[in-house]
Amino acid sequence: MAEWEQKTLPEIYPREEEISLSGFGQLKKALVITGFRRTGKTYLILSAVSKLLRKYSRKDIFYLNFEDERIPAATQTLTELLPAFQAYFGRKPKFLFLDEVQNVPLWSKYVRRILDNENIQIFLTGSSSKMSSFELPTELRGRSLEQKIYPLNFREFLIFKNETLDKKKISYYPEEKARFDFLFNEYLCFGGLPEIVRARPEDKMNILHEYFRTVIRREIMERFGLRNEEPLKTTAKLLLNSTYFSLSKIYRDLKSQGVKIGKNTINNYFSYFVSAYLFAPMAHFSFSLRHRLTRPQKAFFIDNGFITALSTKFSQNAGRLLENLVAGHFRAKGREACYFQNERKTDEVDFVVIKKGQAEELIQVCFDLTDRETQKREFGALLRTGKKLHCGNLKIITAGQAEKIVSPAPIKVISLADFFL
Repeated sequence: MAEWEQKTLPEIYPREEEISLSGFGQLKKALVITGFRRTGKTYLILSAVSKLLRKYSRKDIFYLNFEDERIPAATQTLTELLPAFQAYFGRKPKFLFLDEVQNVPLWSKYVRRILDNENIQIFLTGSSSKMSSFELPTELRGRSLEQKIYPLNFREFLIFKNETLDKKKISYYPEEKARFDFLFNEYLCFGGLPEIVRARPEDKMNILHEYFRTVIRREIMERFGLRNEEPLKTTAKLLLNSTYFSLSKIYRDLKSQGVKIGKNTINNYFSYFVSAYLFAPMAHFSFSLRHRLTRPQKAFFIDNGFITALSTKFSQNAGRLLENLVAGHFRAKGREACYFQNERKTDEVDFVVIKKGQAEELIQVCFDLTDRETQKREFGALLRTGKKLHCGNLKIITAGQAEKIVSPAPIKVISLADFFL
C-alpha cells in the first residue's frame, strides 16, 4: 500500500481507443480488458488511473499487477486486499484495477462478491481468451463488459515514434512521400507492439523471439498442461510460413519433418494459438457451409513482427505482410471478413467484408500494381467476383501512387496513406 501511495506512473502515449471510465459501474459490471500480451493493456490501465487521479486521490484508487513476482497469485491475496487497503487508507477504494488476474485461483468468485456487495468499479485485464466474453466463468456471465486491445495502428505508431506526417503532402511532395515510405516500411516489417516500436532496431528481433517463447510457454503450455514444446513451436512456425493452411496440410508437413502427432492434437494446437490471441485464421467466403468448412483457411497473425522474426523465407514477402496488416485493421474495427476463391481457383479476392451475411465490400491487396498484367489479373478478379457476389463496392489497396493508376469502374484504387492514415 505504501508503494502504491508513492508510485510514479510511467510516461503514457495516447491511444485512439481508451478505457471507458463511466457507465458500467452503475450497472454493477466489471470492465474486462483483453488482448494479446504486450499490446499495451497495462499502459491503458495506467492511463485510466492517471486520468482518475485528476479528480480523485490515491485513497480512492488501487492498482495491482499480478505479473509482479513479489505478489502471490493466490486467492488469499485477493481476499485480504480490501481489508488491507482500508486498514492503510481508512476507507475502501472507489476504483480497483487488477492486472493479469486470470491466473489467480477463484478470481472470478472474488470479483462477483465485490460487485454484489461493494460500491467499487472494477477493471480487469488478461492475456488469454479465458478472460473473453466467450470463456468467462459462469459467475461473471452478464456481470462484465469486454474491451479488446489490439497492436498500434499506423497513426498510433507515429505517435509512439514521435513522428508526424501530412497526408495531403504525401502525393505531391517527394520528401514527405519518402518519409512515409521509410516509416511505413518499419511498421510493415515489425508491426505495432508498443515495446517493439520503441525499441532500438538491433533489439527488435530478440524481443519478438522472447515474446514468442513466452506465449508458447505461459499462455499455452502452462494453461493447457502441455509438456512437449517442440511440436507446438513447429506447428506455429509452419503456420507463420503459410499463406493458406488446412489440418491435413499441416499434418503432412509435420510428418515430413519427423514430428509424429495426431490430427486431433494439431487441431487443439490451432485453438490454443487462437486462445492466446496469437493466431487469427480467416475462412473462405461461401453461401455453402460445406464449402466454408472444407476450403483451406488463410493464416493471419496478431502482429507482423512475428512473421518477420519467425518466417524461414529469406526474402521479405511485402504482399503477405500488407495483407496481414489489413486483416488486423478489420479485426480492430470489429468487421467480419473472409477471403474468396472461385471453384477453378483462377480468381481470388483477399477480403470480402461481410454485413448480415452478405458481401458489403470487396478489397484486393496488391503491393505493386504498376505492371499491366498484374492490373489485368487483380481488376478482373475483383470485377468477376463482385458480379458473382452481387457487390459493387470494389477497392484495391496498393503501395504505389494510386492517383496514377486508371481502374475500370466501379473499382477504387486506394493508397497506403489513404487507408492507414
